Amino acid sequence: MTMTPLRGAELVQKPLQLYRYLLRCCKQLPTENIQQHYRHAIRQSFRVHADEDSPERIQQIIKRAIEDADWVMNKYKRQK
Repeated sequence: MTMTPLRGAELVQKPLQLYRYLLRCCKQLPTENIQQHYRHAIRQSFRVHADEDSPERIQQIIKRAIEDADWVMNKYKRQK
């Protein structure tokens, strides 16, 4: 079981909540360049999935995005 990147991951149920959560995760990253890179990736991903209307698919995307954020946060924690 991995630790979630920030408290509150379990509360994320809607795309806007996910967006805000991921941007908060970005603030934890070590450098401004890395933060900008992931903020850009988050925005791009939200644009790609903006027209998604299946509740099941939206939940899959949210779950995967939180898992990915967890991986990224752990990656940079190990580098310190």
